[in-house]
Amino acid sequence: MDAEMMAQLSSWGPIIILVLFFYFLLYRPQKQAQKKRDAMLAALKVGDEIITLGGMHGKITALDDKSVTLRVADGVNIVFERSAISAVNTPE
Repeated sequence: MDAEMMAQLSSWGPIIILVLFFYFLLYRPQKQAQKKRDAMLAALKVGDEIITLGGMHGKITALDDKSVTLRVADGVNIVFERSAISAVNTPE
């Protein structure tokens, strides 16, 4: 390699390192978290106790592709979008 080629490689080196840094420390973990959330939303079933993004706790009484009906108290049912579910409340 000649000096001109080495100069070009050394000028692109920091940019390549930054791209790899952002991929492995930002983009990839975010994608993995999104896949985990999508799997959690796909596995919802009637009877699961969940927590919404707003902090409301309830039990699923009905499901469809876009919405979830929660029983938050006796005789009180609220309809939420599936995307508003934060977590499934597990006993352990």
